[in-house]
Amino acid sequence: MEHVNKSGLEVIPRDPAKIKKIWLTALILLVITAVEFVLAFTMERGLFLYFLFIALTIVKAKYIMLEFMHLGDEVKPLFYSIIVPLIFLVWLIIALMKEGAEIFIMRW
Repeated sequence: MEHVNKSGLEVIPRDPAKIKKIWLTALILLVITAVEFVLAFTMERGLFLYFLFIALTIVKAKYIMLEFMHLGDEVKPLFYSIIVPLIFLVWLIIALMKEGAEIFIMRW
């Protein structure tokens, strides 16, 4: 008796190029995270360190969006409609934290 695949799913053989791309993506994210880790323990706290963390986080978010969310193959306006609000959101959080700290200092 012959087995008939009723689900319509077909198993595709492994694609070495896709596997290599996944490992390359993981390596790039690992290197960026390692740089953040080293900076966290070697640099003194300050505005420059915070700026570096924010910049590296945006780079990682952009790379994750391009690779894992498959937006790298999409049109550029779709990509920018996601990354530009993210940059403004980070700026808003920094501005609110700074203003909140100033108000807290003024109250004392």
